[in-house]
Amino acid sequence: MMEGYTFEKMWLDLQNGYQIYYTYVRNRYVLFKTAKNCYTQKLLTDNPKNPQPKMSMLTLKRVKEIFPYMEDIEYKVGTSEIENL
Repeated sequence: MMEGYTFEKMWLDLQNGYQIYYTYVRNRYVLFKTAKNCYTQKLLTDNPKNPQPKMSMLTLKRVKEIFPYMEDIEYKVGTSEIENL
């Protein structure tokens, strides 16, 4: 995890339109805000030993639960991932 990067900072980044890229359980995802208390998690890489849905909707509570286990966190601004949905 990025040194000093807290859940509160990530939440503010999501509120400000950033896309959060991260690795969770050997898979790479992008997370972005879709609506109030609604976030879209899109699978970017596929690990055949750990199949996951290509896209899922998460609540802020669920994002907070998985935050401690996120690795290689990056954030980017833009709509390229959203446009590709």
